[in-house]
Amino acid sequence: MNLQETVLMQLRDLILRGEFAPGQRLAEQQLAERLGASRTPVRAALVTLEQEGLVEANETGKYLVRQFTPREVADAIAVRGHLEGMAARLVAEHGVSRQLQGDLEACLAEGDRLLASDPLDYDSYAGYATMNDRFHALILEASGNRALQRAIAVNNALPFAPASAMLPMQSTLQQDRDWMLYAHRQHHMLFDALRRGEGARAQALAVEHTEVAQMNLRLALERRSETERLMPAIRLVVGR
Repeated sequence: MNLQETVLMQLRDLILRGEFAPGQRLAEQQLAERLGASRTPVRAALVTLEQEGLVEANETGKYLVRQFTPREVADAIAVRGHLEGMAARLVAEHGVSRQLQGDLEACLAEGDRLLASDPLDYDSYAGYATMNDRFHALILEASGNRALQRAIAVNNALPFAPASAMLPMQSTLQQDRDWMLYAHRQHHMLFDALRRGEGARAQALAVEHTEVAQMNLRLALERRSETERLMPAIRLVVGR
């Protein structure tokens, strides 16, 4: 990555790790000193982050960390569901290649293995998140629709919108593990619909799949103190 891309990645990561409070001003000079860069790549990063929706400019042109309402986060998750539903339908209608079938089956087997742990330990939880991201990415890539892929990339720049962002918190709560088992059963059903070429069913399953993320968002907001230890960015969500 060049310097501008590195500064953008670092600043985005700082925001999503909750290093700045909602509404906090992001001063270019202070950020440049913190990131060991000049003000030029910092300014460019702030412009990009405004386009992504993580920061906003006030009436004087100063950049502030944006705060989100629970409704805004829920809307972003819903948009992802409909976009991924379209991707799933395209894959089902185009047909699943032998390579894609093998890759998706490997994801399903890995998820089955990881969820066999009871309770889930941190390594199992992290491994499942990696598998989950790959499963979703494989379907999106196989859709072959570049405009759709760009739309999902833009939406996923928002906090908690990506596929694994609202997995249940890693904890000993049985309820969390149950939700993950349910979500993974949906993966199996979606794969079956794709393999059978059932486009409408695949689309409906992909949309329904995001209801797990919506439920996890509600649980995370109800358990804020516990959530913030594992997901600091939840501080950007104001209200209930």
